[in-house]
Amino acid sequence: MRVLAIDQGTTNTKALLIEQSGAILARASAPLTTSYPRPGWAEQSAADIWTSVQEVIARAAAEAGPPDAIAITNQRETLVLWDSATSQPICAAPIWQCRRTAEDCAALIAGGHDQQVIEATGLGLNPLFPASKLAWLLRNVPVARDLHAEGRLRAGTVDAWLLWNLTGGKAFATDHSNASRTQLFDTRSLTFSADLGRIFGAPVDCLPNPMPSDSLFGTTAQGATALPAGIPIRAMMGDSHAALYGHGIRAPGAVKATYGTGSSLMTLTPNRTASNHGLSGTIAWTDRTGTAYALEGNITVSAQAAAFMARLFGLPDAAALSDLAQTVPDAGGVTFVPALAGLGAPHWNDGARGTIAGMTHATTPAHLARATFEAIAHQIADVLAAMEADIGQPLSALRADGGASGNGFLMQLQADLIGHPVQASQVEEVGALGVAAMVICASVGTMQPSTAGADLFVPHMTAADRDHARQNWRAAISQASNGPDRVQ
Repeated sequence: MRVLAIDQGTTNTKALLIEQSGAILARASAPLTTSYPRPGWAEQSAADIWTSVQEVIARAAAEAGPPDAIAITNQRETLVLWDSATSQPICAAPIWQCRRTAEDCAALIAGGHDQQVIEATGLGLNPLFPASKLAWLLRNVPVARDLHAEGRLRAGTVDAWLLWNLTGGKAFATDHSNASRTQLFDTRSLTFSADLGRIFGAPVDCLPNPMPSDSLFGTTAQGATALPAGIPIRAMMGDSHAALYGHGIRAPGAVKATYGTGSSLMTLTPNRTASNHGLSGTIAWTDRTGTAYALEGNITVSAQAAAFMARLFGLPDAAALSDLAQTVPDAGGVTFVPALAGLGAPHWNDGARGTIAGMTHATTPAHLARATFEAIAHQIADVLAAMEADIGQPLSALRADGGASGNGFLMQLQADLIGHPVQASQVEEVGALGVAAMVICASVGTMQPSTAGADLFVPHMTAADRDHARQNWRAAISQASNGPDRVQ
């Protein structure tokens, strides 16, 4: 069996043709651009997202032929609005990183709605999630209100948008993992909740049909892509959930971390779990065996911090910054907090701003470079510590994926700062492998998990040095969170 996995991310879209052994037969990639039109805003063109999918499908199919089935994994919490009559998006899509609704969420918290939302969804009120974005767009985009009144408005996460286009508008659905990240989905009843919609001012009648992650979501339409009509779309999962599945994690105890623009850490829990330490309770996936639940921590700016610092230094890319960082044995007392779009889990502070502390006359660009990679690892360590506090026991080795997981220097820093081994997948696209594995497992029984080819990093830092580094980091986080008032 051959599965075409569409891996639609924030910085690029990929298509991988994967056979049931787990071997990758073809791979294609197309870049995407994010716009930042105002401070705190982040958005993408939904039309460009779809065009990029068409492009990578055509290239993968040209290289290896059509697949037996399609699977989709996608950037989550990005919201697309389109007209069902024309299948055209009606505005730019605010992505997961967009903070334009921070004041709206703060007002809902002040109004006492946070606990009700958490009880239903597992998610604390935050502009990360699409619920407040949908309400904002309905208030500020007149055509959205008009189309909703006419019954023509369609609103969905990226998986629903791609499914609609792949099927020529015949299928309007999402899977439970993506639905659980909208903050409009009751994870107990597995339905979109009109009560939640009323809290946000976001009607749920324009949302897609939520289905198990291993459903038959539809079939390809003639002319939609370079593929022939009738190819089944057999699985959809959010990227973080698919990565967890791709690492072969099927029971509580292990943690996966995806190192991308932002980062997501996820660990399975025996039951639906609420966090007391700044994390989110979520649905990992739903398949023929039932619903798997998880705890998740989302970091807003992770590997993107390295790209940001490289740009400030005029370096070509994060790899060059990594080379510079390794020319010094430590950060020379410098700490960088990359709160470039506020702080995500477990701190959740939209007002936090990026800070650099501890510089002296002896500070060099290499120290700042090293502090950047340490910051990425410290943020992961913060979320892992919160998970262990919620669960009440230590977690085992961290399993890493995403583009930055290929940086051995960063992975060694990570092992040192968490005091646990780190298994870094040798395949970057673990999410694509995961969503393909869901199709293959449902059809033929099994597929080799990506951790069969993983690099192992064991901690070398002493406990005393680790404690000192973590103490300095916590002080820097406090400074970034509670610094002097700023004009917003």
